[in-house]
Amino acid sequence: MREFKSWRWLSRKRKVLFDRGAYGIKMKPFLGIVCTVMLFIVYRTTHYQYQQTEMESKLHPFFTSKESGVSSKSLNGLPRGIIQAQSDLELKPLWLTSSSKLKENVSSARNLLAIPVGIKQKKNVDTIVRKFLSENFTIILFHYDGKVDGWLDLEWSGKAVHIVAQNQTKWWFAKRFLHPAVVSIYDYIFLWDEDLGVKNFNPRRYLQIVKSEGLEISQPALDPNSTGIHHRITMRIRTNKFHRRVYDARGSAKCSDASEGPPCTGFVEGMAPVFSRSAWTCAWHLIQNDLVHGWGMDMKLGYCAQGDRRKKVGVIDSEYVFHQGIQTLGGQSTRKVAIGELVKSQRTAVDMRAEIRRQSTWELRIFKQRWEQAVKQQKDWVDPFQRRRRSKKRRNQRLNH
Repeated sequence: MREFKSWRWLSRKRKVLFDRGAYGIKMKPFLGIVCTVMLFIVYRTTHYQYQQTEMESKLHPFFTSKESGVSSKSLNGLPRGIIQAQSDLELKPLWLTSSSKLKENVSSARNLLAIPVGIKQKKNVDTIVRKFLSENFTIILFHYDGKVDGWLDLEWSGKAVHIVAQNQTKWWFAKRFLHPAVVSIYDYIFLWDEDLGVKNFNPRRYLQIVKSEGLEISQPALDPNSTGIHHRITMRIRTNKFHRRVYDARGSAKCSDASEGPPCTGFVEGMAPVFSRSAWTCAWHLIQNDLVHGWGMDMKLGYCAQGDRRKKVGVIDSEYVFHQGIQTLGGQSTRKVAIGELVKSQRTAVDMRAEIRRQSTWELRIFKQRWEQAVKQQKDWVDPFQRRRRSKKRRNQRLNH
């Protein structure tokens, strides 16, 4: 009797298990549909959040920090589709003809040349601009002497953007008129001095090398006969197409393979820098609004190289310039006053060049202090190049042991 009950109990258990298995099989398609729906919901939610983030970045590119003091809510009164937060430096006609409409629709690579100019360097600037215009560059001239009318007789003058501010420097102009949102359509920004000889320079060939080597910040090499070569890395190496570092056992900076930063590698000077769009966005924020001479910035530009400055910063040797070293802003020093001039004027006149150098030295000290203070204040900021040096040191120690 017990055996019969046991057998019947086992039969029932098998039936239950079978029914559960059949139920599980029937549930699988349903569970699959539920999982698919949930995945779709997660995807749509993530995609929506991404679109919102992209929209916010397009709406508010100017508001890059909390210090801007501008709330994004200030634009809430506008429909989002009407907002254009970016601009450019392209001149527009008062009305469009059929040919100009066609040109408007043709998209091509755009680059920008920006130069601070004075009328005394008109001939040299004319030579520079003609070379760049032939390669479809947009030209902006910063007139620091106020004499714009003296440029109107040049055939290309009407194609250039002219901005006037008396006795202002290149970095003053750049900070105020080359905001990243204004120059965002340009692939490369050339921020040059006016006293560069371009006989051996071609903008198109220059950019071909820059792009092929992946350089974010660069400069043309300086002819060895140039005036005012301050760092050996900027001097042309005749046998090279380009170089990223220099080897020099002389002077205070001993440059070798072990050198990790400026002025041995990852360095360009302020006279003729060239920035990619991304690098300029960073460099613009590095420029201090009140420190107009820019001293000290060249040593920190490598932090804007969008990666390893030893690879992303370089000097182009095959396309080089001649630096004339002409000091125009501020005039000549009173020490060079002609002998025939009155002694009284020598005593009362201000040595403008000396004052500018004194101001630049002070600004350099302030810039260094601000950098050090910023590093101390931001506890979570890690110097990428210091970290790399520490890693290399630990690796060498392991190899030695």
